Parts: sequence; structure tokens; C-alpha cells
Amino acid sequence: MLTPVTIANPIPASNIQRSMAPATGTEAPSNCSGGPLAIALGDPAGIGAEVTLKALAADRWLRAPEPPVLVGCRRWLEGCYSELREACDGPLRDPATLEIVDLPLGGPVRPGHSDAACGDASFDWLSQATALVQSGRCRALVTAPIAKASWHAAGHAYPGQTERLAELAGVNEAAMLFTARAPQGHWRFNTLLATTHIPLEAVPAALDGALISRRLDTLLAFCRRFNPRPHLMVAALNPHAGEAGALGTQERDWLNACLAAWQDRHPDVRLEGPVPPDTCWLGAAPAWQGQGRGADGYLALYHDQGLIPVKLLAFDAAVNTTLGLPFLRTSPDHGTGFAIAGRGIARAISMEAALETACELG
Repeated sequence: MLTPVTIANPIPASNIQRSMAPATGTEAPSNCSGGPLAIALGDPAGIGAEVTLKALAADRWLRAPEPPVLVGCRRWLEGCYSELREACDGPLRDPATLEIVDLPLGGPVRPGHSDAACGDASFDWLSQATALVQSGRCRALVTAPIAKASWHAAGHAYPGQTERLAELAGVNEAAMLFTARAPQGHWRFNTLLATTHIPLEAVPAALDGALISRRLDTLLAFCRRFNPRPHLMVAALNPHAGEAGALGTQERDWLNACLAAWQDRHPDVRLEGPVPPDTCWLGAAPAWQGQGRGADGYLALYHDQGLIPVKLLAFDAAVNTTLGLPFLRTSPDHGTGFAIAGRGIARAISMEAALETACELG
């Protein structure tokens, strides 16, 4: 086990590697003032280090007066940098130019082969990065992907990082929203999940009117950042929205009434639903291509219902954003990439988007 992280304690100066060279240029990154971001580097056997060093090699981060603070193992990260320089042709950020909160690994790591030690490391790196934000040292949190199986092997029985963050923040629940700015135009594609990392067979029992109402409140608050009178759409649970009970009864028994009551409380919002899941996101496709405008927010009732359209349209651009916390957290919308770890071929576009979104919204 790594040394337990005590969130209330300051980080020892000896554990922080400060920038060894000034940033080049004079212009700061747009919309990213007010303190650095904290980046938890995720599972050390995955692509977290690679996509982070690639993303931070962009000119805007080279010029940042307060570059992000990385939380991980310094020796491991330096080793990743050396190996990636041989494996890829694109630019990489030298870790020596960044602050690193050093929580050392207990042994070597094989790319693509995660285990309980990797789970312990990524768990503690997340906890310490969260402490940086909660203490005010950093303004927002960005997290690289972790492996849930490795967390569980290490004894950390959380469905994912979202649930651990809710615990650290002292909130009862947090919500997962995926957001992406369309490459053409000004539309933002927002999809919130009503339920997250649970088996499909458990979804119907996990849903009720109170949960849907809370999730709609959360989605509304986020969408009002961009439109004071947003258009929201709610996907049905069953095919054809249950077809009057012939294909499922949840819509007939409670979801229709729940949405009608929520609409009555929010007359300034355009609410549609429950919409058959196979057509709910149809308007998002042309909007993503700059043709018209889709809904401001979509509520999916379970994980893959929402993530399939998000990843089909915006796989590289979408950002996992945790709502309901007293601080902002973003993450790439991809996983650990064990199959390509260490090969230098991971795309950093989603990590770049996560960093940009943390700056914009944090």
C-alpha cells in the first residue's frame, strides 16, 4: 500500500518538483487564470501519462504562467517520458518543467498490465489531487482513466472515481455529465446519466421519480450556463417509450407523471420526454456538424444509452464532467487504453478537451 493521504495536511515541499525552466512566450492560455489545475495521472499501466504529456506539450500550456500540477510518481513519469520519446514522433512535455506531487510507486510497472499495486497508486493519486483542489491550491481537478478492477483488487470497492470524489467532498451523490463543444458553430452537446456504473439488470430498480427530478435539476443548472431557457430531452427506458405498457411499464406507471410535474415547476424550460431512445439523439447528429441546433441537454437513464451517441458523435472531443461536487472535475471520455499503453500511439484529443473544459468552467 502507498502511504495514506491525509487530505487536511499540506503537501511536503520535498514531494513537489517545481518548474525548472520558465514558460516560453508571454500570453497566458485563454480562460485559465485563477490558479493551476490538478491532474491525477490515473492507472500507471495505462495511457494516462502519455495523453497528459502530449496534451501539455501544446503551445498554450507551454506559455501558461501556472501550468497544471501533476499527482503521481515522479520516477515513473520520467521513465514514461524517456520511453515515449523513442516511441512517438509528436511533441511531449518534459516532466522536469512541471510541478509533480510525488507519491512513489512501490515497484516497476509493465504497460498494459495493471494490478492491485496500480489500483492503490491511482486511488491515492486521485485522493491527493482532490486535496489540492479542496485546499485551494488548485482551481479544478482533471483525472486520467483508472481501472476499476485494479481498485477492487486493492480493496477500494468503489464503482468508479465519481463515487470516490463524492465521498471525499462529503456529498450524497454526484452526477456524470459528458459535454463537448461542436467543431462547427457554438452548440454544446451535453448528456447527463441518471444512473452510472451499475449492471443493466439493476437499472429499473435504481430509477424513480425523485432521482429523475434531481438529475433534471442538475442538468438544468449546467445548461443554464449557456442558455437561460434551455431545451432538455429525456430518453425513455423501454423501446418505443413502453408503447402504453406493451413494451414496459415504467413510462406509464411513473415516468410520464414525473416529467409532467417537473415541467410544471419549470415553465420556462422546454422539456421533451420520455422520448424513444432510438430517436432521442437524432437532432444531435446534424447539430454536431453545424446544421441547426440540438437540445441543450439530454438525460439518459443508463450508462450505455447515453454513452453510445456521445462516443459515436464526439469520441475524441467529449469530456466526462462530474456535477454535484463543490469543485469542478473533468476527465477524458476514454478508458485506460491498456492494449496500446507504452506504444506512443494514444490520441490526446480528449485529454486536451478535458483540460480546456476545466479552464473554461472551473
